[in-house]
Amino acid sequence: MTAVDYINELLSYEEYSFSLEEIQQRTSKSIVSLKRELSRLVEKKEVINLRKGFYLILPPRYRSLGQLPIELYVEKFFKYLNKNYYLALYTAAKFHGASHQQIQKEYIITSLPPGLNINKGSININFFTTANWPANNIIQKKADAGYYNISSPVLTAVDLIHYQTKLGGLNRMLATLEELTEEISRADLSELLIWYPHRSTLQRLGFLLEEIQTDHTLTDRLFDHLKINAFYPVVLSPKKGQKAGATGNRWKVDVNLKLESDL
Repeated sequence: MTAVDYINELLSYEEYSFSLEEIQQRTSKSIVSLKRELSRLVEKKEVINLRKGFYLILPPRYRSLGQLPIELYVEKFFKYLNKNYYLALYTAAKFHGASHQQIQKEYIITSLPPGLNINKGSININFFTTANWPANNIIQKKADAGYYNISSPVLTAVDLIHYQTKLGGLNRMLATLEELTEEISRADLSELLIWYPHRSTLQRLGFLLEEIQTDHTLTDRLFDHLKINAFYPVVLSPKKGQKAGATGNRWKVDVNLKLESDL
């Protein structure tokens, strides 16, 4: 069996990725020989060497784009890396219907240690890491190539708020957050409150939900959770060296920027 034979076999099963070790086991060819074959396929833009030892297959319908939809390979890729992951931030928002902004990058949150971002032609993947791996709120969705992990609507929202300084600021994501609030259920929020450790992010979420005029049952549930223990003033948009001053709202959020949504 040649590399091309094996790739065609994978496509017949709607699998769009493979590791060098996997193809070597099936073809019984030497690594040197396989790398030579795969290098020719890379030149013809039929496969992409995503990361050392891991390849994507580009069938004709995706070849002109130079990339695959991430849901077709992300699960297999992270099994290869042996790491936890979920599609997150703007990528997750897009899957939940909050696609107001056309994103040029994909965003994935992984367990530690951190990995290098991937920039391969049209493929641009940014990795974020968390030391507090979610106990809930990671859901599985079905794609042609199988299941993949994605943050629930409320986890997507708090991740966006938590990482706002690395994502261009709060106003850049405000329209996305507005669209996401339509997808947040009370059950989703209640699951998050069982484990989520960042109280200041929950305060910012509560303030923004109220500003967006979300269903008050969500904001009331969130506020009831916060007031069980003492919570302290925070700035809406973290800035180095800036401490919270007067707030004037029940969330104790110092609104230190003018909110401007383009929705």
